[in-house]
Amino acid sequence: MIVTVIGLLRFGCSLVFGIAVLVLFTGIELTRKNKLILSLLCAIFLFIQTACWWSFGLDLTSKLYPLMIHLPLIFIFSLYYKRPWLISAVSVLSGYLCCQAPRWVGFLAGAALGSRLADHIFYVGAVFLSYYFLKKYVAGSIRKFMEISTKSCLFLGGVPLFYYLFDYTTTIITDVLYRGTKWAVQFMPSTVSVFYFVFVILYYAETQKQVALQRERDMLDTQFRLAQAEFASLRQLQQNAASYRHDMRHHFSLLQGLASKEHIEEIKEYLRTAQSDMDAITPIRFCENETVNLILSTFAAKAKHSGILLTIDAKLPDSLPFSDTELCSLLSNALENAINASKNIIDNTERIILLRMYSKNNKLCIDLRNSYQIEPTIHQGMPVSKEQGHGIGTKSMAHIVEKHGGVFQFSVKDGWFIFQATT
Repeated sequence: MIVTVIGLLRFGCSLVFGIAVLVLFTGIELTRKNKLILSLLCAIFLFIQTACWWSFGLDLTSKLYPLMIHLPLIFIFSLYYKRPWLISAVSVLSGYLCCQAPRWVGFLAGAALGSRLADHIFYVGAVFLSYYFLKKYVAGSIRKFMEISTKSCLFLGGVPLFYYLFDYTTTIITDVLYRGTKWAVQFMPSTVSVFYFVFVILYYAETQKQVALQRERDMLDTQFRLAQAEFASLRQLQQNAASYRHDMRHHFSLLQGLASKEHIEEIKEYLRTAQSDMDAITPIRFCENETVNLILSTFAAKAKHSGILLTIDAKLPDSLPFSDTELCSLLSNALENAINASKNIIDNTERIILLRMYSKNNKLCIDLRNSYQIEPTIHQGMPVSKEQGHGIGTKSMAHIVEKHGGVFQFSVKDGWFIFQATT
């Protein structure tokens, strides 16, 4: 009698364990409402399987189990909990696979002790240990892997699906496995081997992809730090200009002294030197925004040094929805790329950069066009460079625009390379 009672308890534990694992793998949040609904589901399914057991026996109940329990669970988790049907199906199959470890523990204990009761007791104990292990160490990784892509979800469900079909075909619907049929004995080891090698290949490819993404993130971080350093240098130039203006009284005193001695040539030379120093450290005023003025002044000087005609039309307010370092990174990368492309043109008269910036509806609008010697290649909306380490600047620009919910476009038209952004 006690063996029958424990057997019923085992049957119930198996169902509750499967549903609990399904909840873990699908990532259902255990709110108070969900706990009540899941408890109700467990009670309903326990009643259905117990009634079927008493009415039709264990053998038929086992054969009908997919229709009574597994398929309804997939539909419930897909329709009610709004989980993707593929994730729900793979989670159900994985839950079924997870029931096998407690089954082995019970089987080994029962065989060692020669007791069916021991089999049931050790199975129930193993169920609790398995749930703890899955919840703490496995469930999070499984959820993330299934959500990466459809391909990864299908791959993850491959072994549970093959085991599910194999187990039902060879042990529940038929007894092929217990009769020692060779193909049945060899099927699962072969399947596991194939999936192992496929897993190694896919895992290596995914690892390489992650390494590439991490390298790109590191390079973007480096770009951002360089932008911070460059902006700090620009600020220092602005402070130097302010200091120079503050010291004008000293210059006037010196000039008065030279004038009183009628040293006209020395006065002229001093004024030329002072004018040159002032031009070198005084930012050109393009718009109301001081940060943009500093950046544009620097690149106007770089363009002039490279023999490039840089035309700037900037109508911007004092305040923009960007940090100083973001503005510096965005504009510096854009203008640096434009200068690098234009300066390689042999004919100096064709080295042209046109920049238009304005604010519309509290959004920053940029239109940057530059001539080029070699026509750039655009792939999937981004410029492609064959040189090692190049192309990070444009990705940094795209990242900043997208971070602020904006849109951008790189294009080539009528001999111009064009960068346009609104954010």
